[in-house]
Amino acid sequence: MSDTWKPSVTVAAIVPRQNGERLEFLMIEETTPDGVRLNQAAGHLDTNESLEQAVIRETMEETAHEFVPEALVGTYMSKFISPNSGKEVTYLRFAFCGKVVAQHDRPLDHGILRALWMTYEEILACQDMHRSPLILKCLQDYLAGQRAPLNLMYTHPSVVGI
Repeated sequence: MSDTWKPSVTVAAIVPRQNGERLEFLMIEETTPDGVRLNQAAGHLDTNESLEQAVIRETMEETAHEFVPEALVGTYMSKFISPNSGKEVTYLRFAFCGKVVAQHDRPLDHGILRALWMTYEEILACQDMHRSPLILKCLQDYLAGQRAPLNLMYTHPSVVGI
């Protein structure tokens, strides 16, 4: 009997804002075993939380912004092999778009250097710094208008202890 393969489930927040003529996205710079990388606010689904709860939590921890998810942009899967360790991980990412309603004065999660606002063009220009190959795909799908209503996702109360 073989082991069951399981991907690492992650969430990501696509947070746009209009800054005059510039459409900007909330991004983070973080330290990783492979150096400083750029990412959307993103992270792993924790035990006893829904996907929506995870993206709200991760956005707060990594950017100090209160995020309200409005739609699911898409689900994405990629395989990553660390150039330093050679370790292979498959990620299943759920990308949400929404808005931030407040910024809090609190420390950012361990390893997060800063939160910053960048245009799509600026993000595109620094692909060598991207933590995930899915960053651009998520943004492109968002910019193309791809959205699914949040009610397509259901979390049974047994997961979150409701």
